[in-house]
Amino acid sequence: MKNQLLKGKRVAVIGAGPVGLTAARLLQQAGVDVGVYERDADAGTRISGGTLDIHKNTGQKALQKAGLLDGYYRAAKPTGECMADVSGRIVMREFPATENRYDRPEIDRNDLRKLLLRSLEPGTVAWGRQYVSVDEREGRFSIRFEDGTTATADVVVGANGGRSGVRTYVTDMAPQYTGTFIIQGEVTDPGTKCPDYKRLCGDDNLVMPDGEQKMLFSQTRADGAIVYYVAFKGNEHFLSGQGLDINDNRQTAAFLEKLCRRWDVRFKTLFGATDRFSALPMRRMPLDKKWTTQSNITLIGDAAHVMPPFAGIGVNIGLLDALRLSENLTEGNFLSIREAMDDYESSMFEYAGEAQKATSEAEAGFFSDDSIEDRLKGREEWNKTL
Repeated sequence: MKNQLLKGKRVAVIGAGPVGLTAARLLQQAGVDVGVYERDADAGTRISGGTLDIHKNTGQKALQKAGLLDGYYRAAKPTGECMADVSGRIVMREFPATENRYDRPEIDRNDLRKLLLRSLEPGTVAWGRQYVSVDEREGRFSIRFEDGTTATADVVVGANGGRSGVRTYVTDMAPQYTGTFIIQGEVTDPGTKCPDYKRLCGDDNLVMPDGEQKMLFSQTRADGAIVYYVAFKGNEHFLSGQGLDINDNRQTAAFLEKLCRRWDVRFKTLFGATDRFSALPMRRMPLDKKWTTQSNITLIGDAAHVMPPFAGIGVNIGLLDALRLSENLTEGNFLSIREAMDDYESSMFEYAGEAQKATSEAEAGFFSDDSIEDRLKGREEWNKTL
């Protein structure tokens, strides 16, 4: 019988990102008692970062099962893509064909959170809960938060990102630096602050690999803001080595100007127009060692398999986690919670491992010295796999 594994039990999901909220939605649909615990102060807390494209063959399957696919389509927008060279010449620009417009449209992170929150029962998410630790006693978990509060659950699902503290209860493996560093910038009014770049990219996603171990990628959010990423090879701790304060906009813009001195001025106008910068060392979670925990605790999303964004599939793999785990726990195909989790983890290691391989290949491609023509051929091959 369905849902017998979790009958009379409570599931705690740590983290209210898209993966954690999707897992909560799928479990609630099956009648499971779920609580989500999130460090953000409230539902209105602004989420930084660019847009997310949810793919038809992975992430959209989870949204469809959750009954949210139409809502996603209404909030998302098909987005064009363009590639430029270091001189600012556009060498490729395309927009999804009518028959492909819903294959992977882009949605703002805040809009996706709103969509997911509206689908949950009132009071599901406890805000302002910064996870500290979890203790298991007599088959139940006591979860402690930074504000001194606690929560009790029979099952714990860690969905709190690449730095998840829940991970230590599942594996002693930790994310490893890939050798790539990203400085993220956000320009809230690009039409005024960097109009030449805005004219160059329009509303499209733009990528510019410079052939010298650096690249630029930018996206335009629904509110018109541009979020961009400058990726380059460097030491994980180069910020301190450079004496660079990422919160000092002038200093960071000057550093990027020097780093990217050969770039066309239209790219460099982004730096001085930036409202806020973030430092993002790229890390990947090794998946070559199986988890050995016997407790009713597991991981999904970046907590399980954080990977760089170069293939654009991380959130999709996380949503697939939420779908697979919820189905295993609620559809009556396993004799115990741990057996259901073991099966989920086994399949996750396989498909997430493939995603990480694709991500590594994409990362290497961005930093190669291939010609623009070769890059375009490689991009066509990559798109066939999406």
